[in-house]
Amino acid sequence: MAVPRNLRRQPADGSLVSHCTHHHIAVFLLTFFSYSLLHASRKTFSNVKVSISSQWTPSDINTTALELQPYELWNSSHLFPNAEEATLFLGMLDTIFLFSYAVGLFVSGIVGDRLNLRWVLSFGMCSSALVEFVFGTLTEWLHFYNKWFYCCLWVVNGLLQSTGWPCVVAIMGNWFGKAGRGFVFGLWSACASVGNILGAFLASCVLQYGYEYAFLVTASVQFAGGIIVFFGLLISPKEVGLPELGEEQEGSAEEDANKPLISNNEEDEDDQNYSIQAPDTSNQPKAIGFFQACRLPGVLLYSLAYACLKLVNYSFFFWLPFYLSNNFGWKEAEADQLSIWYDVGGIIGGTIQGLISDMLQKRAPVLVISLLLAIGSLFGYSRSPNSKPINAFIMAITGFFIGGPSNMISSAISADLGRQELVKGNSEALATVTGIVDGTGSIGAAVGQYLVSLIQDNLGWMWVFYFFILMTSSTILFISPLLVREIRLLLHERRLRMRTG
Repeated sequence: MAVPRNLRRQPADGSLVSHCTHHHIAVFLLTFFSYSLLHASRKTFSNVKVSISSQWTPSDINTTALELQPYELWNSSHLFPNAEEATLFLGMLDTIFLFSYAVGLFVSGIVGDRLNLRWVLSFGMCSSALVEFVFGTLTEWLHFYNKWFYCCLWVVNGLLQSTGWPCVVAIMGNWFGKAGRGFVFGLWSACASVGNILGAFLASCVLQYGYEYAFLVTASVQFAGGIIVFFGLLISPKEVGLPELGEEQEGSAEEDANKPLISNNEEDEDDQNYSIQAPDTSNQPKAIGFFQACRLPGVLLYSLAYACLKLVNYSFFFWLPFYLSNNFGWKEAEADQLSIWYDVGGIIGGTIQGLISDMLQKRAPVLVISLLLAIGSLFGYSRSPNSKPINAFIMAITGFFIGGPSNMISSAISADLGRQELVKGNSEALATVTGIVDGTGSIGAAVGQYLVSLIQDNLGWMWVFYFFILMTSSTILFISPLLVREIRLLLHERRLRMRTG
């Protein structure tokens, strides 16, 4: 009895190691640090919220504000009458950023599949750095404070930052096949967490001189990174004469390595000739359409699941330093440094869970188990005592079970979805699919940031954590159809192996 193609074991690490060149390493590092710098600039805003809130409220009722001269000039031009209204506006800015970021992701994915990915990524990094400099540094130097101006800048910043993730995932998908993708992308997706750590570190180092210098430092580093990306990043192996993924051996294990772990293998055996795209006889494959990408198996379910999960993950990203300062009374710089442990947990979680999903050759079971444990860790963290070591430990565990699955869906699973059988390994679907998944996730995160500020203001932080538990449970609900299908496939594969001895 012949073993079905979907049950043939891929080489454990052979294809991954044998095809890895110094170009692969350079692409890994450049895409890693380019997105890290984008995330570092976002983290700067979340880390200086207390300082910004102090600056935007009148100093006669704000004991935390620095003494500003001339006194009359400042108090005649303050933005808000009290810190509560300033906090709500900061939450609204988060929501504005994420909504524009979400809209930009849907567009950037399509643009990235049609233009040079390096140009799009470099333009987004440099332009976003300039906007952040104007928002956080130039306005403070000029003592120009205007709510509408801040909102407009943050809309533009969200659109520009959206060019990052679809481009870097598409470039990584061009260079790395499915052999070891869970581990490679799990390790690589730590770029967001490393960016958070870098942003927190840079902000805490210069925050004593004023929040404007935190924006200045991160914007400068990000702009320099965009220049390096423009001159140094290779978007695909063919630029240096290497074969594209799937071209080395027709019908070989590497061809199988480009199939996604989320596909329905039982149907694939019967529908080998079906494709959502007509076969392209030219050397350059046509980019897949937006609605075609939405119809690919698993795209909508994972997009909805990611909307709920990114809401929780980004709430920690935007509000964790503020929560630590507000709830425990810790200094802002100390809260910034302590919040790093959430990202450390996410880095470890994404790497380990990606490796396990490679070994199982299935993603959904790993995700669901991690998210079930995340519910318990959220409940435990909501009751963390006023102790920095205990808080950091539970925070790292929470990051492991929430940040890990979030990294997997936004990177490895997005690459799986964009290179599955129905698009015939067409790399021009990668940025579009990634934009859909991450864009839908950002819409959920955008709604969540306003809800977090609203729930906290009316009910308190405990109810915020209950809200996080509800959203994590919703993530499991959306993944459950994929979980059932993958468990059935695992049982089917086990029965076939038992029959074949």
